[in-house]
Amino acid sequence: MADPKYRLNQLHGRFGDLVYQFTRVQFTQQPAPGTWSPAVNAYRCPLGYAICVDLAGVPREQIRIGVHGRTLRIEGNREVPEPKGKDEEPVQIVTMEIDAGGFMREVQLPTEVQADAIKAEYREGLLWVYLPFRSEA
Repeated sequence: MADPKYRLNQLHGRFGDLVYQFTRVQFTQQPAPGTWSPAVNAYRCPLGYAICVDLAGVPREQIRIGVHGRTLRIEGNREVPEPKGKDEEPVQIVTMEIDAGGFMREVQLPTEVQADAIKAEYREGLLWVYLPFRSEA
């Protein structure tokens, strides 16, 4: 007969794996054709959700944020980062891994938020969106 402590640890590990897989499904999506999808970290905090989006090189004015029901949508555009100087004009692409062009990312939130109270800040290439929980009045 298996040690009950070992069995409990085994079940705990499997439960952790299920939670991880559920989270990956909830926040992972395929980008629309012709667009790319930025990486996202999402956190549940005491007063709401904090979403961090990797948007290095995207000008602030190129970012649009919207909330509809339980869906946060972030979209915009990033130009291809290329050398611009006279002596730095590219003659050959050796490697090109940075996504460019239009982007769109949707995050399905577990609960509705107070859409008229969201806050966003953009620093060091990261967009932070703060979505307070909807207050029950």
